[in-house]
Amino acid sequence: MKDIKERGNQTDVTEFIFLGFSNHPQLQGLFFLIFLIIYLVTLLGNLLILTAIRINPLLHTPMYYFLSNLSFLDICYTSTTVPIMLVNFFQEKKTITYEGCLAQVFFLVTFAGSECVLLAAMAYDRFVAICYPLRYPVLMSKRICAYLATGSWLCGLVNSLTHTGLTTTLTLCGPNQISHFLCDIPLLLKLSCSDTLVNEVALYISSATIGLSPCLFTAVSYILIISAILKIQSAQGRQKAFSTCASHLTVVVIYYGTSNINYDQPSSGYSLDVDILVSVLFCIVTPMLNPIIYSLRNKEVKVALRKLYERYILPSDSSVQISS
Repeated sequence: MKDIKERGNQTDVTEFIFLGFSNHPQLQGLFFLIFLIIYLVTLLGNLLILTAIRINPLLHTPMYYFLSNLSFLDICYTSTTVPIMLVNFFQEKKTITYEGCLAQVFFLVTFAGSECVLLAAMAYDRFVAICYPLRYPVLMSKRICAYLATGSWLCGLVNSLTHTGLTTTLTLCGPNQISHFLCDIPLLLKLSCSDTLVNEVALYISSATIGLSPCLFTAVSYILIISAILKIQSAQGRQKAFSTCASHLTVVVIYYGTSNINYDQPSSGYSLDVDILVSVLFCIVTPMLNPIIYSLRNKEVKVALRKLYERYILPSDSSVQISS
């Protein structure tokens, strides 16, 4: 299959070649093993969180409802890029079709945008719980939680449909090499030989609405949360209040920190290796850390995971020992 198809004096790109990790051909096997382990840990960790929340009635609260959405988002997000990257480690020519690249862009933008808004919704949940505890059941009813979660998914979907639609209008005349291990809108804009002004304006608008606005909302929410916590008289009360939002705050700092580094790099001065490393932290490592953070810092999640182990895993282990 030819990767560039001739059409008169113009060429159409039909597939792209990933150059990510190409600087270290002797380490392909090691990279494959590392990313396979990270991917499996991500899937296992998030699936355990989802299962624990599902089967434990004590976790059927707004905070864990949003956490289950976050875990599902992380599974989808990492599954958009890692499987094809793992396959390409065994390919001499690491390629993706034009249609596959557009699909990857669509899902990446959808899940990343949804997670930005969802983290803001989770911050609002913690704000209401700390600052308005008596009104919490009303302000965070099941209907409102469903609206917030659905709104997060819709924001990511609408944003993605807009950018993917605009990306299809680009004229890509070659070269067809992407200096990365995934397809992303800024990378495709660099390959375009047509006017990209509309695409760039749309990126700036979405960065402000889907990226910056939820980040600012989350920051303001935590300023108010910390202010309310400091007003609590007892040290035990302050510690208990802060422990309810410590996990989410940690996830927020990691997510927005890595995303800002990933998308706000200068146009020059970064090597391919540094660019790949930053993207790996944001796209692959962060989804793995989220369930670890929540399971280590949250007593309710640890108890639920222990019950899950005792209910489903421990009996099978005991039967194996008896039969042996």
